[in-house]
Amino acid sequence: MSHLRLLLLSAAVFSLVSSTLSQPSATLIDCGASASSVIAGRSWQPDGDFISAGTSKNVSEQVLDQVLSTVRSFPAAATRRKFCYVVAVSRGWKYTIRTTYFYGGVNGKANPPPVFDQIVDGTLWGVVNTTADYAEGLASYYEGVFLAQGKSMSVCVASNSYTASDPFISALEVVRLDGSVYNSTEFGGFGLSLVARHAFGYSGPIIRFPDDEFDRFWEPYSLNSTVSNNRKLEVSGFWNLPPSRIFNTDLRATQVQPLEFTWPPMPLKNSVYYIALYFAHDSDSLDGGGSRVFDVSVNGVTYYKELSVAPAGAVIFASRWPLEGQTTLKLSPRSGSTLPPLVNGGEMFELIALGGRTLVRDATALNAIKRSFENVPVDWSGDPCMPKNYSWTGVTCSEGPRIRIVALNLTNMGLSGSLAPEVARLTALSSIWLGNNSLSGSIPDFGSLKLLESVHLEDNRFSGPFPSFFSGVPRLRELFLQNNNLTGQVPSNLLQKPGLELRTSGNPFLTQPPR
Repeated sequence: MSHLRLLLLSAAVFSLVSSTLSQPSATLIDCGASASSVIAGRSWQPDGDFISAGTSKNVSEQVLDQVLSTVRSFPAAATRRKFCYVVAVSRGWKYTIRTTYFYGGVNGKANPPPVFDQIVDGTLWGVVNTTADYAEGLASYYEGVFLAQGKSMSVCVASNSYTASDPFISALEVVRLDGSVYNSTEFGGFGLSLVARHAFGYSGPIIRFPDDEFDRFWEPYSLNSTVSNNRKLEVSGFWNLPPSRIFNTDLRATQVQPLEFTWPPMPLKNSVYYIALYFAHDSDSLDGGGSRVFDVSVNGVTYYKELSVAPAGAVIFASRWPLEGQTTLKLSPRSGSTLPPLVNGGEMFELIALGGRTLVRDATALNAIKRSFENVPVDWSGDPCMPKNYSWTGVTCSEGPRIRIVALNLTNMGLSGSLAPEVARLTALSSIWLGNNSLSGSIPDFGSLKLLESVHLEDNRFSGPFPSFFSGVPRLRELFLQNNNLTGQVPSNLLQKPGLELRTSGNPFLTQPPR
């Protein structure tokens, strides 16, 4: 996945429609910070309410952006583990997610920045590699657009085998988008990962909020072979609601001839991309009956024919366009066009196929179990099963389109607390291994777990009457309950259950049935 550099200094056609600028509905998280702050008129929150893992660290290097002065750092591990921020959202809305990273030598100046993965819900978003940017004193940011499929979204950084250094994050922004924005994408199956977003012909600082109501970053992009139009245009918005300020400049040919240039500036990996190009100009250009009509091609393939740019403006887009390597845009005047072609702005995203999600019922039940435990593993956040290589410690999941939790193994994990009754909702479980912990309270009813074969609850502090429901678990082959505080009598039908290995010693108040 492409990333973007952040300076520390701070195919259909649609007519323009009006919009009203407002403060974006957003959650802005200053990772590692201990207090709230207001920066450039926007309110940032410390991250303690969104994540329970990791360590807050101060960046030793001087920064001009306050958000970059702290990070949250997470322990690298021999096995893949994810560490997730969980943010409340409105189900069914699209959100821009932006993650920002400035290493600042937090793992020791002698150590290069780590390389690690980032994840949204159950989808592997891509690899975070800030090494080149950090060498130039820059922060890196990544931006994507994803649909909220529930009442919360998880955004995770995850250790992998690329480097042994601890992963980190500087800032996280989750911004709700208007319903019309990028609405040609099938967000039920895909997310969008930003590759490039540019204001053409512009050479100033990044255009963002308040010019862009969703605080998207529009980077400058100018070429020596083109001239920019610095006349202020009265442009208010498209479906994607770009800021009107990007229409104050453009790239245009100096004569009525083709305009050809490389965009985006970096080569692309072989993938499928969303492309949107924006066009508008002042009405004075059309005085005297002039016209501006041209074809648009990408790498020699026709993207749009006979685009007529009027003062009202236009956008052309492609929702799924395959690309690889260096990309060239060409605007070719049509016969009879009297004005040179121009373009004001462009956005390009890579389409990211969404990973699966743990069955909601299972995820809800496991989160209830998490709340009943104390000292849970640090990576118990986000989706329990997905992405596939990043399931929670001790959790085994099924394959296929319906992702279920099939086994729990938290043996000798230092757990305390109790076992929540919601475990009975994990009806795909074949084994529950919680031995050698300090769990207490009664054993909840497992009678609904018809696939259960193995139960290890030994060496805990479970109390209460010996559970009678185990006799009705048809596939049960192992039941280890030794060294607890169970009371009453072991059911005779359980003792006589064929093929069952039963261990109950070490429960001082437990008796055997009379012979």
